[in-house]
Amino acid sequence: MDITLPATAAASFSAFDDTAAAREFSRPLADGRWESWIAVEGMDCAACGQTIEQSLTQLPGVDLAEVSLLTTRARVIWQAGQVAPSSLFQTIARLGYQPFPAGSAEQEHAIRRHGRMLLWRLMVAAFCMMQVMMYSTVEYVATPGEIPPDQLVLLRWGQWMLCIPVMLFAAWPILHGAWRSLRSRRLGMDVPAALGLVLAFAASSSATFDGGGEVWFDSVSMFVFFLLLSRWVEAWARRRATGQLEALDRRLPAVVMRAEGASFVQVPATQLRQGDRIRVAPGETFPADGTLLEGQTTVDEAILTGESLPAAKGVGASVVAGSQNVSETVDVLVTRPPADSTVARIRQLISAAAQTRPDWVRLADKWAAAFLACVLVLSVAAWIGWQFIDPTRAMGVAIAILIVTCPCALSLAAPAAMLSATAGLARHGIWLREPAALERLLGVRHVAFDKTGTLTEATLALTRIEVLRPGFNEATALAYASALAGSSRHPLSRALAATATATLAPTQWREWAGEGIQASLAGVAHHLGSLPFAMARINSTDASTDDMSGAGSAKSADAASPRHNETDTSPVVWLSDPAGLIACFHFADTPRKDAAKTVAGLHAAGLNTALLSGDRPAAVEELAATVGIRNPLASMSPEEKLQAILHWQANDQPVLMVGDGINDGPALARADVSATLGGAAALAQGQADIVLASGRLSDLLQVRRTALAARRITRQNLVWAASWNAASVPLALVGWMPPWVAGIGMAASSLLVIGNGLRLLRIKG
Repeated sequence: MDITLPATAAASFSAFDDTAAAREFSRPLADGRWESWIAVEGMDCAACGQTIEQSLTQLPGVDLAEVSLLTTRARVIWQAGQVAPSSLFQTIARLGYQPFPAGSAEQEHAIRRHGRMLLWRLMVAAFCMMQVMMYSTVEYVATPGEIPPDQLVLLRWGQWMLCIPVMLFAAWPILHGAWRSLRSRRLGMDVPAALGLVLAFAASSSATFDGGGEVWFDSVSMFVFFLLLSRWVEAWARRRATGQLEALDRRLPAVVMRAEGASFVQVPATQLRQGDRIRVAPGETFPADGTLLEGQTTVDEAILTGESLPAAKGVGASVVAGSQNVSETVDVLVTRPPADSTVARIRQLISAAAQTRPDWVRLADKWAAAFLACVLVLSVAAWIGWQFIDPTRAMGVAIAILIVTCPCALSLAAPAAMLSATAGLARHGIWLREPAALERLLGVRHVAFDKTGTLTEATLALTRIEVLRPGFNEATALAYASALAGSSRHPLSRALAATATATLAPTQWREWAGEGIQASLAGVAHHLGSLPFAMARINSTDASTDDMSGAGSAKSADAASPRHNETDTSPVVWLSDPAGLIACFHFADTPRKDAAKTVAGLHAAGLNTALLSGDRPAAVEELAATVGIRNPLASMSPEEKLQAILHWQANDQPVLMVGDGINDGPALARADVSATLGGAAALAQGQADIVLASGRLSDLLQVRRTALAARRITRQNLVWAASWNAASVPLALVGWMPPWVAGIGMAASSLLVIGNGLRLLRIKG
């Protein structure tokens, strides 16, 4: 049964149908669909998330809906034109929950309001519990007949009055959650808890009114207090675990100085669009991704990468949203507005990770309703059975079973550990696309590395230019090469482009992954890449026959034989045109400082390592020997790298692929786990399972340590939660566990699981 929404609420949701408003919590995907993030207030258990997921996926045009209890967010992928964003909000609201655009001010206000109200309820429950316990203790310690009957009745009436605010105010979230579950025809975790509370209070009230029988007012107040305490601690733990992520949102400025004509005016940051020019003063935070147009400064990117030292930035350098301008005022050209910025992508990346549930967790959620149904049946059976044993204790046993079997701890066992692990890694500048990657990482037996930019430093230095064509000099050859390399993301291309400012405009530009680049300069096809790539295009029929400056004495391919020393292992790039080779460019390529340490750590863990590179055998073997890799494979195309991955997988050796270049795409996509090093570009793409934003290769060891710890803590949580239920149910069934002990034990079990998961935040790097 759904709730009928007021007209004002439906009208407020319709505002989200505007594209500009929708972009505040949504983004278009490459396939034309949209991905939206909606914060949901009022969820208490996994069944709440399942109810929302099922209702959303029943909407025409909704392809996927995932809801996380720990992050209280829904991720929805929908078809534009088939469903409106307002329909998503209305569907959630009709179920009795409060939807907000994720990251919005409304969500922040709702979180603070919910937190304050939860604290008030907890304080009321605590005060009433202490008073009720004071009155009930007299009955426990007094001998029969020691207390006059009229005083005993008075004490019970006092307990009854103190439990009224507990039931009507403090326990309202529990009772409302149970009603919402029953209304949607689902058995949520609040159902047995609420049923136990209502039965205990009703039976105790009846005994109080009749003047005889057992009362459980102390159990009612204690159970409500400890259940609210566990939820308050859970909310605190969620805020602490996601503190790094929330800090990213809070760090973005609300207003920014944007150029309008010859002056700068203050506008809301949400109004920024690609191509805007903004001014950022020292101490301010960059509101969007962009490129420096004017000025030089240093930028603190610690919140994104974990790197404590500010980085120097000059004209043309990239800056990312969320980083802080440290030293000088600069002008920035916005390349990605706040909604599409690196910070937004990271937030979505980690939120998506938190939404992801392993298959066994989904299976457990699926059987949760059946488990709760069994609990209700067992409680009724116990009540019937005790009618033949001791009718005065039958209700107490049934209530204890309802309370003690609440599977809160079991439902939090894995998510608490996974969210803490994800957030803990984020604090070190390590970002996960999905927590399941940690699970798969522990099954890896083979680690394959790319060479350039992965095992070696990301930036290369041009050390020597070898001119092979008469009529060319170093400056001319460099001008041609930098023009071809300007649009490529390959490390060698970036090094060439950074050495000289391109003065030529290439046309018909095309790149072959792992081989080279072809483009037309002054009407002549030129080629930049490996020696086989450059030589294969000499005298190519697709080249223009137009002459170019300096080509009058061009030689044939055979005549233009290279003078490059093949024993030289430094990276090289060749430049050619249809007439022959023009020049050879030499670069310095040095291993990362932590490469050898990382490889040694992987070997110590019993893993095999390999180096997959398109470079020459001599260079690959030298680097492998330097860092300690046992299996160097050289001169590999992207297809050959992919075949190597498939070969290891066919031999039951799951693979972790670590790379950063365009030619690593197929191997990264096919590997069991993929990792990449990088800054803003890698973070924004989020294509790998693991992004080492810090640029430290040794963080792979940190990820593996965290994965081991997460598995250990998850198992501990599951063992504890299952053991508690297995031990407590028989005790409650035979009448050895009164309801108040069941309430304390159930809450303590949840607190223990949450606290154990939080240990993952303290793992050192």
